[in-house]
Amino acid sequence: MTTTEAGAETYRERCEQLYLAGGSAAVRRVAREGLDALGPTADLYCWLAAGHAVEDEDDHDDRAEEAFRAGLKLDPDHLGLLAGYAELCLRADGFSYPGRAARAVELTARIKQLDPGSPEATRVDAAHAWRTRSYWEDIRFQYARSVVTRRAVEQQSTDLAHALRKGGDPQVRESAGAYVAARPDDHRAAVLAATLDVLSEPGQAPVRLLARHRAVAWAVCVLLAFVTNYTLVATGVVDSFSLWGWLWALPMVVVDRRLAAARRLAEERVLARVEAEHAAAQG
Repeated sequence: MTTTEAGAETYRERCEQLYLAGGSAAVRRVAREGLDALGPTADLYCWLAAGHAVEDEDDHDDRAEEAFRAGLKLDPDHLGLLAGYAELCLRADGFSYPGRAARAVELTARIKQLDPGSPEATRVDAAHAWRTRSYWEDIRFQYARSVVTRRAVEQQSTDLAHALRKGGDPQVRESAGAYVAARPDDHRAAVLAATLDVLSEPGQAPVRLLARHRAVAWAVCVLLAFVTNYTLVATGVVDSFSLWGWLWALPMVVVDRRLAAARRLAEERVLARVEAEHAAAQG
């Protein structure tokens, strides 16, 4: 392997790690660094395009298309570029970007011609299926996504309750931090450590208590909401069920927002760790 090939492989690995960690901006930065250092390469244009496409915004889609086209000029048969570009075109609005949307057909045909059984071909088939999904399929997808999110929050609450049963906040936070340091790839541990940090801030004791018993707390809130609304109607305060009873749910809304903030913090920390490892390797 030549020095240039080794350098390209290093940049590709860095881009992949950052992409998996959710660092789209970092992927774009590293891909550009590689292109500046090594010159034009199809793989790095592919990563640059992916870093833009994942943002799903018009300006980023334009930059992604530029990168896809630049990469395909270097390697017209690059399956990653063809598949990524096809996905971008399938996602495009046919009214606002008719040319981009139309290119999906030729890109898909080219992938099928090159390697119909490849993972890239499977990706494009899935993108086609998503593009032509029915109303009910869309509802099922949204429901499935909400189930995944709910399970993640439930796991986060369960881990928090289990950790806090073992001791006081300072000791548990120190233990969780040490565990993450020893197992940096454990995403669940990173979420727990971030949750402990976020909920250990001053004034967070009530939030921490509700977060530990989230399922029970939500059930109590719903029960109180119905009882309150029924009482208001029965006593003639209101003529029909209103939103007043659902004010009981506000504390739980705050809890779920804090838990979401902790998950975002965990993602930021994972990304920062990956970037620090890259910086150390370069140094």
